[in-house]
Amino acid sequence: MKSLDVIEILKRLPHRYPFLLVDRVLDYEIGQSLTALKNVTINEPFFPGHFPGAPVMPGVLIIEALAQAAGILAFLSEDKYKDDALVYFAGIDKARFRKPVTPGDQLHLRVAVDRRRPGIWQMLAEARVEDQLVASATLMATLKATGQ
Repeated sequence: MKSLDVIEILKRLPHRYPFLLVDRVLDYEIGQSLTALKNVTINEPFFPGHFPGAPVMPGVLIIEALAQAAGILAFLSEDKYKDDALVYFAGIDKARFRKPVTPGDQLHLRVAVDRRRPGIWQMLAEARVEDQLVASATLMATLKATGQ
């Protein structure tokens, strides 16, 4: 079982608070799949406005968390760039939201490679709270050397 803590995640993603939405990588297999965790707390900066009195994590941020997990997997899997690359979110298809995510939930993010072409990754992504599917999508990511 290979995992990454938040310090290792920060080395691979350019995102920082409040936009870093992956707290820990629980397991990954290079070129295959990755499982990560986002702890959802009432202190999230979006909850005061979404929605007061009934806080719900915005679906677009659940997708962003999945995209960040996909980016970590692409970064870990792409030997060509090592530490000199940025991962960009390149596309989304078939996004579905099934249940609300609320403060106190642990969002389990799972991405699996569906297709890969040079520099482009297509991944199947699911977000779960406990064993319940809360969101799913097909995501695309691309890597670019930071010198480009």
